Amino acid sequence: MKLANRLALITGGGRGIGRAIAFAFASEGASIAVAARTRAQVENVAEEVACEFGVETLAIECDVADAASVTRAFAHTSEQFGGGPDILVNNAGIAETAPFAKTDEAMWQRHLEVNLTGTFRCTRAALPAMLERGWGRVINIASIAGKTGAPYISAYSASKHGVLGLTRSLALEVGAGGITVNAICPGYVDTEMTSRGIENIVAKTGKSADDALAVLKRSSPQNRLVTAEEVAALALLLASEEGRGINGQAINVDGGTVLF
Repeated sequence: MKLANRLALITGGGRGIGRAIAFAFASEGASIAVAARTRAQVENVAEEVACEFGVETLAIECDVADAASVTRAFAHTSEQFGGGPDILVNNAGIAETAPFAKTDEAMWQRHLEVNLTGTFRCTRAALPAMLERGWGRVINIASIAGKTGAPYISAYSASKHGVLGLTRSLALEVGAGGITVNAICPGYVDTEMTSRGIENIVAKTGKSADDALAVLKRSSPQNRLVTAEEVAALALLLASEEGRGINGQAINVDGGTVLF
């Protein structure tokens, strides 16, 4: 078992990519703490994972945009498992679209607070225990929007570019301590977030849902959406001993949409 005796804390763990990562890690023996704002969702995931794989799980209601909520989440994790996570997956995030002229300061701050500062807060909370034990994995779920721009996503893209800067700088800082810090940059993934994006395209353009989906698929040379399980497979590699030589990287899972 690649992750036996490891504890993983996954933010945004109630659905989509976070849920898929929880299942992938548990299948390799990791104990799982799943955190998200919606308690019912993380409770369902924790119960499903425990029933299917027999590992210890914990469901935590946590808003990464709230510093006190993050502090409580990590305290709760340490209380149940006797220490902080060996593996942190910063997956919680939001994505809203608007022309730049209509991107007000509140929308801008929401993206920075959740996508970037939330990643900062959780990583700061997890690192001391990782440094003390001389082993750790931080996996940030970014986006290909963190490498390139696109119309109508200036706040989202800026926040994800920030995640990549944090990833690279921290990887250099803690690499000698047995810790790796990497980012995964998915393209369009077949999740609820993409479904909401399709709804926005329909509302703003009058296209049918099928036509809107076709547009998103055509952004990839493979003409398809990525699956959450494909993202989870890469996260598993980065979390394992086999991935210990990968550090400070931002790896695309997008079918070849962005080639850097």
